[in-house]
Amino acid sequence: MIRLQVRYLQQHAAVLRAIALFVAVALIGIGAWWFQDRWPTELKRLVGLEVAAEAHELAVADDGHEHGHDHGGHAHDHEHAGHDHEHAGHDEANSLELSPQARKNIGLETTAIELQPFVRRVTMPAIVIGRPGRTEVEVTAPLGGRITRVYPVGGEAVEPGQLLFDLRLTHEELVNAQSNFLRTAGELEVVAREIERLQSIQASGAIAGKTLLERQYEQQKLMAVFNAQRQSLLLHGLTEEQVDGILQTRTLLRDITVVTPEHPEHSHPEFGDHPFVVRDLTVKQGQYVDAGAPLCQLADYADLYLQGRGFEQDADELLRAAQQGWEIIATREDNNSNAEVIDGLKIAYVDNDVDPDSRALYFYIPLTNAIVLENRSPEGHRFVTWRYKPGQRMQVHVPVQRWENRIVLPIEAVAQDGIEHYVFQQNGDHFDRIAVHVEYQDRFSVVIANDGSLSPGDVVAIKAAQQLQMALKNKAGGGVDPHAGHNH
Repeated sequence: MIRLQVRYLQQHAAVLRAIALFVAVALIGIGAWWFQDRWPTELKRLVGLEVAAEAHELAVADDGHEHGHDHGGHAHDHEHAGHDHEHAGHDEANSLELSPQARKNIGLETTAIELQPFVRRVTMPAIVIGRPGRTEVEVTAPLGGRITRVYPVGGEAVEPGQLLFDLRLTHEELVNAQSNFLRTAGELEVVAREIERLQSIQASGAIAGKTLLERQYEQQKLMAVFNAQRQSLLLHGLTEEQVDGILQTRTLLRDITVVTPEHPEHSHPEFGDHPFVVRDLTVKQGQYVDAGAPLCQLADYADLYLQGRGFEQDADELLRAAQQGWEIIATREDNNSNAEVIDGLKIAYVDNDVDPDSRALYFYIPLTNAIVLENRSPEGHRFVTWRYKPGQRMQVHVPVQRWENRIVLPIEAVAQDGIEHYVFQQNGDHFDRIAVHVEYQDRFSVVIANDGSLSPGDVVAIKAAQQLQMALKNKAGGGVDPHAGHNH
């Protein structure tokens, strides 16, 4: 009997648990349905409510009746519609949105397109050379003698008037010239005193006037000899100061100092008294040299030439560029393969001869130099390095034709992909890729056809076009587009 009662209680407990579970599920379902407006969109789509809401909205739009139901989908549509409006006019396959940081990373620069003239140029090889008769200066011994001191070292920079050599004079002719000069100077002093004495006693009638006149004639003859001897010393290489010193001290000049010469009056005014460079020392201390013997060779690198090399068929174009005064551009490669551009150059003259062997026609362009490095050794010797050096190879770009009203952009503004060329036009915060027709390009510039693909006033990127092209290709082949499924 007891077992039957226990079994009865167990069966009723199971029924009560089932009833309680059913009631709980029913209450949860009713509550969820009541608060369905607050469900996330993803949950609505999961249970199919979002689809039903969108269908309901379409039905309302079709029949013009508002049923008063809003399940959240309408707000989503407005939000998405605003997104479409923000990116209106963009083709995502040909458009990039760049952050300010990205623009700085690639060094992006923009400019508004303007129609402008373009000068077509041809490239010719060139080499830096010195100016004949200007760059190289040879210092020679003004008098015969023995070198007692050498001041500069090879490669040193020396200013005009700076000491170069001390020379002990041993040449017999110079010694005699100085002796005769001093002797004549002494005789002039004696005659001058005699004339002064005669003039003081002539008033008393003690002497005849003829005696005084003879002494004056003698003075004039000695003065002529004196002046000739003075000029002889100057021709021997002595300076005015040295000759005056001989006259004042009444001693023969035993030593002379050779100094750096002055720059010629036609030297480039931009540099003033710029230094020479000691290229070659040809003497050493203790060496005997004759008058006129070379002591050293100096170089003046301030003004140089670019010697361009064309061919005889280029003669007319070179002459036209020289006559019109068109600007020449030169480029020089450095170790980083970056081209240094030298602009503002002009052709000085075109050679009158064509090389019979190579058929080359040379032309010459003045090149102003600049000092880029300067230092001193512990001994006080100064050294400088000039930017351009004779023997350097360059390329010159000579204008041969001028085109008017062209769209001209830097070479970095155009990206090439196979046979296509692209320019990136700014469109708000996006850059749209525009296919263009390139009429001409050289090392620096690209001429874009004015065919409507670009117009004056359009803002385009003038740098980093190739990086933008790579970023666009990476975007096309990269991860899932966050705007996938939307029409822009």
